[in-house]
Amino acid sequence: MLIPRCDETVAWGALAGHYEAHGRDLDLRTLFAEHPDRVCSLTLQAPEVTVDMSRAHWDVATRRHLLDLARECRLAERRDAMLQGALVNRTEDRAALHTALRAPRGKGIHSELVHDVLGRMLAFADAVRARAGGDQPGDIHDVVNIGIGGSDLGPQMVIPALDAFTHTKLRFHFVSNVDGSDLCEVLRKVKPQHTLFVVASKTFTTQETMTNARLARQWFLDQGGQHIERHFVATTTNVALADQFGIQTTFGFWDWVGGRFSLWSAIGLPVAVALGSEHFRALLAGAHAMDEHFFQAPPEQNVPLWLGLLDVWYRNFKGYTSRCVAPYAHNLRRLPAYLQQLVMESNGKGVDQDGRVLSYATAEVLWGEPGTNGQHAFFQMLHQGSDVIPLEFILVKKLPRREDGHVSQTMAEMLETQHRMLLANGLAQAQALMWGKTMEQALQERPPTASKELPPEVMARHRTFSGNRPSLTMVLEALTPRSLGALIALYEHRVLVSGAVWGINSFDQWGVELGKAMCNDLLPRLESGDASGLDAATAAMIGRLR
Repeated sequence: MLIPRCDETVAWGALAGHYEAHGRDLDLRTLFAEHPDRVCSLTLQAPEVTVDMSRAHWDVATRRHLLDLARECRLAERRDAMLQGALVNRTEDRAALHTALRAPRGKGIHSELVHDVLGRMLAFADAVRARAGGDQPGDIHDVVNIGIGGSDLGPQMVIPALDAFTHTKLRFHFVSNVDGSDLCEVLRKVKPQHTLFVVASKTFTTQETMTNARLARQWFLDQGGQHIERHFVATTTNVALADQFGIQTTFGFWDWVGGRFSLWSAIGLPVAVALGSEHFRALLAGAHAMDEHFFQAPPEQNVPLWLGLLDVWYRNFKGYTSRCVAPYAHNLRRLPAYLQQLVMESNGKGVDQDGRVLSYATAEVLWGEPGTNGQHAFFQMLHQGSDVIPLEFILVKKLPRREDGHVSQTMAEMLETQHRMLLANGLAQAQALMWGKTMEQALQERPPTASKELPPEVMARHRTFSGNRPSLTMVLEALTPRSLGALIALYEHRVLVSGAVWGINSFDQWGVELGKAMCNDLLPRLESGDASGLDAATAAMIGRLR
């Protein structure tokens, strides 16, 4: 497939010219005044998610040029190639078929393989749930997931997000750091006869995961644990190594499942145990609905398409180097960390598919915290800092809560009031970012904490806000397995869009490998003290750390 590089297209040049003529100085307040229908035309509906892009820094001409860019870069062809199982991960000769993991039986590539593993995994999960919280040995109270990267971040994000749907008698713990303190902190809270360990490693050789797994096994034996095969399971393709470890129950996945896209595979076993088969299938169904939207919706209505193109406009023309995600839902507190890997590991690349060094920037830095916590931490910089940082608000209209008998009617009403307060904060922040505060407005105010010694004009300059800070708002009707599945898939496809325009491979991660290889060389040196052949800084640090 011969595809022109984005910076060699006519549309790229048109976008550059548009930026110099109009795009550099776009002002949201003017755009809203000149186009009263802006909110209506820039609010799009995808499965389970409504996205208001009206506060983004773009206009009609920007969007027209971006759509031309997508056509010239033959984005639809690259998208369809992924769906059809082409080797889109060219550096590893692999497909990227995470969409097949959530397709209904009989639909999509490898359907029988996928649903065979899915059926066995869900049957196992439901069996664990059936005996959860019991007093007999083997009845599970705690599930400890041992993994790292995609084998950790996905389940660690989804389970608290769907707390209202999780089993009430099960607790979930996640261990990823090779620092032994991570695992030891968890082991102090659990009992061997009531704990299920899930060892998540595709190859069963991942350094951090296997180091922690061996430590967990030793603790299990030291504490008098019996029947390793009942208390340790693995999500891996290396059944032989799992068997050597003492694990007899394994659930596999395939080389066309990338780690950061693996939540939908056997890596989701802890999620299945937490939610049960019905809700896990709903999670898959929500993601599949978003897949169909991405692959079938016309460009004008295609939400992942527009979000990915917006990322290109921001990164390459507006010069925005980072993006903040602020979910106004405590249950989504791990979403920014999950998206960090998805965005920066996928698109943090410096060469194109043909190995040519890029002359343009790719992935932005993604970061964030839940609202309202972030308002009391970094929102100062978002409002008045010298850098313009686009912000994404995620609002949930209704938060499902567990009916556990601990919430009285009065408390329920108070919780509803708090939720409205949460939503009002999210709305207010987006409004404040856009409108700001003028010098005249600041001069008319007399805040009680303001210095009485400073001249009013000086004080007012401290309290002006430039405004015109871009944001977008995503709204979920409720935080359910289906809506969360759709939201995650939306972000996945958004990453594919920007990566395809940039002409990079969004499915490899060679940047992860170099440090791991060097670690394997340095580990024995820390034991022996041999610093021969090392650079002076590393050699000196080995001496200091021994």
